[in-house]
Amino acid sequence: MQRSVIPSDAALVFVDYLLEDYGDEWLTKAMFHYRWAHQADCDKAGVLLPMQHPFEVSEERSEQAQRAFRERQISRLYVVGSNEVTADVIENTYRDFLQAFDSILCQRPYLFGRRPSSADFALYGQLTQLASFDPTPMKLTLETAPRVSAWVNRMDDLSGLHVDQSGWFERDQLLDSLRPLLTEIGRSYVPVMLANAQAVICGDKDIHVNVDGKTWLQPTFPYQARCVQWIQEQYLALAGSDRRWVDVLLSGTGCEAMFNG
Repeated sequence: MQRSVIPSDAALVFVDYLLEDYGDEWLTKAMFHYRWAHQADCDKAGVLLPMQHPFEVSEERSEQAQRAFRERQISRLYVVGSNEVTADVIENTYRDFLQAFDSILCQRPYLFGRRPSSADFALYGQLTQLASFDPTPMKLTLETAPRVSAWVNRMDDLSGLHVDQSGWFERDQLLDSLRPLLTEIGRSYVPVMLANAQAVICGDKDIHVNVDGKTWLQPTFPYQARCVQWIQEQYLALAGSDRRWVDVLLSGTGCEAMFNG
């Protein structure tokens, strides 16, 4: 049996693509922010990560590497949009993500059924750090969404997972349960991605946009403008009935703004 991570339903292929990009381009903001904006997290990562290679160095050289690594990473917080203005937005949206994702895991083990998709792995990649390494978000995740913490542990080794075609749920089985997560995506990721894409077109150096009533400020990021273009191309490639179903799914979530006009 083919162990594909891409759903067989064309409409769900698109939703999977959108959720995967959210994991790659938005949750990474939370991962990088928590790690380098909170002292306990910075202390842990600043010591352990530089030690992973090489091991066989003097204590003095190890300490020098740790200082240089911390300074470099902290200096790059601005790249993902982490700053004094956006810190609350990042942390609030991570809490909201946990609640939305937990509500899905109450109903099934993965986003689209009983087998993981590429979007599951995209979320998992960020959550290996947020839920299992960095002290501040790890504590938050365990306290507010312990099911998500357990899910990360399950995802660590799926080598024995039996999959078959029935593992993908029918699209209408997923319609209501995906809405809370898509609403969170529409409230946070979508306005920032669209503002960034427009800023790139206009040649602006910075993004200023409202996210759930709060200001988001960061430098423009050309790669993420291409991400918006690719998502829109995926949407336009949908056949009529598949696109109509996606439109129903996204209606009212805020995600539809990526495809209006």
